[in-house]
This record gives sequence, C-alpha cells and structure tokens, in this order.
Amino acid sequence: MPEEREPSAAARALVAGAYDTHVHVAPDVMDRRIDDLGLARRAAEVGLAGFVLKSHYGATAERAAVVRKAVPGVDVLGAITLNGAVGGMNPAAVEIAGRLGARIVWMPTVDSRNQRTSTAGDLPGSRPAMWGALQADLAAQGIVPPVVEVVDEAGAVLPAVRQVLRVIARHDMVLATGHLAAAEIVAVVEAARAEGCRRIVVTHPEFTSQRLPVADQRRLAGLGALLERCFTTPHTGKVAWPDLIANIRATGPAHSILSSDLGQPFNPPVEDGLALFADRLREAGFTDDEIHTMAVTNSRLIAGPPAQA
Repeated sequence: MPEEREPSAAARALVAGAYDTHVHVAPDVMDRRIDDLGLARRAAEVGLAGFVLKSHYGATAERAAVVRKAVPGVDVLGAITLNGAVGGMNPAAVEIAGRLGARIVWMPTVDSRNQRTSTAGDLPGSRPAMWGALQADLAAQGIVPPVVEVVDEAGAVLPAVRQVLRVIARHDMVLATGHLAAAEIVAVVEAARAEGCRRIVVTHPEFTSQRLPVADQRRLAGLGALLERCFTTPHTGKVAWPDLIANIRATGPAHSILSSDLGQPFNPPVEDGLALFADRLREAGFTDDEIHTMAVTNSRLIAGPPAQA
C-alpha cells in the first residue's frame, strides 16, 4: 500500500474553497473509510467548500440534502450514475434526481460496455477497484444487469441517451462520462453540446479501462469538457504519476479538474485528497495558480449552482 503522508500547510491553503467532485463514502454497499456526516465535518475543518457524493448503485441527492442541513456551511451535493441499479439509461430517474437537486449525472460505469469488456490490466502492484468484488457477487447470483449501451453499432448516440442529455441540460446538471470508451466519450460529448449541456466532465481518462490518448483528451478539451484527474488513479497504481502529469501538461491545466475519488478504507483520508494532489503537482513543477485553477476554480464551475432559467 502506498505510504500515507500528511498534506503540507501550503497545499491545504492552496485548495481551500475547493469542491471534491468525486468521493465514495458511507452509507454504501461496500466498506468505506468515513460516512457523509463525518466527511462534512472534516471538510469544514480543512477548509473545503463541499463535495459530491458518488455511488455506482444509487442516487445520492436525498442523502446530500440531509447532510447539508445537519452540517451547515458545507455544500454537500448529490448525483446519479446510470448503471442497471437505477434502470440504466433512465430519463425518469435523471429527472427525479434533477428535481431533488442532484448536481452530476454519470454515464454508466460498472455496467458500461467498455468496463464489462475491457481487457486492459492494471499496473503491477496496483489496488483493484472495490466494486469488482460486488460485480462478481452479482454475477454469481445471476443478477448482473444488462450492459447499458450509449451508442449503436454504427457509433451513433442512442435516442435514450439524447433524451437523458436533454434532461441534464434542462436542469443544468453536469454530465460526467463514466467508464465509457474513448469513441463513446467523444460521441456523447458532441451530442451533449448539441442538446444544450453546459457543464461536462470526462471522468478519470487515465483509469485502467479508459486510458484516453492525449489526442482524444485534447479533442474533448476543445469541445469544452474538463478532464478529471483523480488522485486515486495514480495513488493506487493504475497509472504512473509521470504519465498523469504529462497528460495535464499536454492538455493544459485550464482544461483539468482535480478530484480525489477517495473513500476506500485502505486509502488516505478523503478530506486530504485534494491537498495531497496539490503537493504532488507542486513537486512536479506546477505553479500555485495552475493548481488553484484545477482544484478550486474548475471545481466551483462544476459544483456551482444551476443557471437561472
């Protein structure tokens, strides 16, 4: 396991006011390091503005609303991920999530065709994703949901996806691309722009099942999407730190957003993730202004309130 270390005071100050837009905390269907309320209190103590609750299996807007009331001053936001457990590419589920104030809609992750069929291997010594064991258990019971498709055989975005994108646009939620493959991501992002989506995040492009080439990352940045750099991806050995750093440089810090993707019991405290990331990037030569843009400015663009109609 990578050695844990404390973030520096300088890094803490640098990410103050940021949102962590990708965390996995309890209650969940797998073990987590901390729960919603505990993280909200810790976020307040270290100066984070808030965080977005991600689950691969359930919507989280109602949880977020309760935590905001219990811990005033920390902006805890909900989300939905379009896997089989919520009905897959389900516009009604997205509409309800939007009415409840959910901020991010992730395209399918564990039930995407790309994730189901990927043969890419993690780097030697890396930590496997925790949801893998749950997916295996569902398979053993014969209850794995069908693949949630986003494009047809010709690569065209499916009508159901466009319907979901229109709901996202109407509520000014954020589209995140989940665990889609590069070609799917490009197709969905282009469709999202055509359907009026204003905020788009390419989910951890360095993740094992994705590994988006720099050319695709640049193309997506040109379409106005932010490229999400997750702390856990290099921390758990799914990508080498120098490779992630090279991708940020190649696409430009203005087009990247930092998140932690933390919450696993064996990983560092969730509230430390952005500051630990900042320390790594400072050591790699990024300026404080560049890191502030990725951690604070861009996360507030994503987590900020919906536009007024």
